[in-house]
Amino acid sequence: MTTLTSGKGHREENFPVASALIAGRHRPLVMAFYRVARMSDDIADHATASPRTKLAELTAVECSLTGAATSVPEAVALRNRLSERGISMQHALDLLTAFKRDVTQNRYADWADLIDYCRYSAAPVGRFMLDVHGEDRATWAASDALCAALQINNHLQDCGKDYRDIDRVYLPTDALAVAGVPVTALGELAASPALRCVIADLARRTAKLLEQAKPLAGQVRDRRLSLEIGVIHRLAISLNNRLMSHDPLSERVHHRRWEALGGAALGAGDAVLARLRTRRIRRAEA
Repeated sequence: MTTLTSGKGHREENFPVASALIAGRHRPLVMAFYRVARMSDDIADHATASPRTKLAELTAVECSLTGAATSVPEAVALRNRLSERGISMQHALDLLTAFKRDVTQNRYADWADLIDYCRYSAAPVGRFMLDVHGEDRATWAASDALCAALQINNHLQDCGKDYRDIDRVYLPTDALAVAGVPVTALGELAASPALRCVIADLARRTAKLLEQAKPLAGQVRDRRLSLEIGVIHRLAISLNNRLMSHDPLSERVHHRRWEALGGAALGAGDAVLARLRTRRIRRAEA
């Protein structure tokens, strides 16, 4: 069992985890997946543990997931729940690939390098949720775009903290170099105009991912999951817009509670409209 935990819980995440919108029958499995992901993230981000220790603990999680060992109870519990539901273990294993990469790689060369990281660090979460709800894998493309956007928003929001605490920089090296911004600028109390431009440009690129993700709420057949996606998508757009105009090093960009509630209501409305549009299209094609 790992000792490299942060104590962070699902209610402290930037976006809903197993919210009331998710059907009760799915919540135990979703929470089991979350516990393993949270634990693995804590291991990879631990500020003082050595890379060797981190990799050893992540390997222990992986072995308990695959059945090669039973030393990590949370991973064993997830393995059992996935087996009961007949859901692939690959999503959890892909996440571990990303967490191991966090231990061994602290810079990203370009946008393509960052998107490849998101393929393992973010996309598996969306794919897992879709599989839990029995959705068609045709939804994966839009889900991957949404999850990548959520991940990159998080990187931009925490870019100063990630650099100061664990010397990790997700902002692509080539974007910083073109703008003439040294990595050390992320350690300042406020972003320089050049760094602000880099962050805003990356946010604009992320906005394109959110546009690609727009059809997802209408594609998903499960009504409650569709509403959840609508809420997350709307909140992601709001955060992304803030990152285009605010300095995450010196200004608050994440939502206050009342702002999140307002965005959630609008997002649920978006999902309802998307479902109605999809229903009309399907009827017309029938």
